[in-house]
Amino acid sequence: MSYMPEVDSLFNRPPTFRHDQFETIALLSKDPAIFVVNSTGPYKTIADVVADAKKRPDAVKYSSAGFYSTLHVAMEAFVKAAGIKMKHIPYAGGNPATIALLGGHVECLAVPPSVVKGQVDAGTLRVLAVWSDRRLAAFPKVPTLKELGYDAEFYVWAGMFAPKGTSPQVIQVLRDSVRKAVREPAFAKAMENIGTPPVYLDAPEFKKFWEKDTKSLSALVRHIGKVQ
Repeated sequence: MSYMPEVDSLFNRPPTFRHDQFETIALLSKDPAIFVVNSTGPYKTIADVVADAKKRPDAVKYSSAGFYSTLHVAMEAFVKAAGIKMKHIPYAGGNPATIALLGGHVECLAVPPSVVKGQVDAGTLRVLAVWSDRRLAAFPKVPTLKELGYDAEFYVWAGMFAPKGTSPQVIQVLRDSVRKAVREPAFAKAMENIGTPPVYLDAPEFKKFWEKDTKSLSALVRHIGKVQ
């Protein structure tokens, strides 16, 4: 998670890593979080959630995989953008957080699509919005939060790096090899099987994405502040 050094800073801990320790090679996937609710609950739209949260500050609950987890930070991006207050209920992992939603212990959850695809397909969970800059092919009728007027984006992404100081020749070989690999049908099929469409960015574009992602999420961590 690109924002973890900011979390370490909040707690006066040595940084988990420093960004200047790495050279970017390529971005391989970029899954936005999706906003899901229990299909038996009252919420049909994001407007329903916002209206209820404004009527009952800190009463609408959302689960997460723990403090500063991707599920926590994504939802707080929405909460900040919407100007509302919601109750964060942290669990020890994504599966317990999802089970809490299915069991009616919380009202909503921010989660990568692949994690809850089975429940969405089965109709037990409803998708209300997507934390991305464009609609997802898997949910073409579901709006992005930006479409709805909330400036919130969040991605669970995977990329390849090399240690800082790796020779330019080796970096170039790695970039060329990854570029070739992601074009292979077998790679696309493997990513499809785990519910994560490949999104390729070569080193320069990936570096820009990483820097932007780190800047925005680090600012969000500072907004959340120290919680434990």
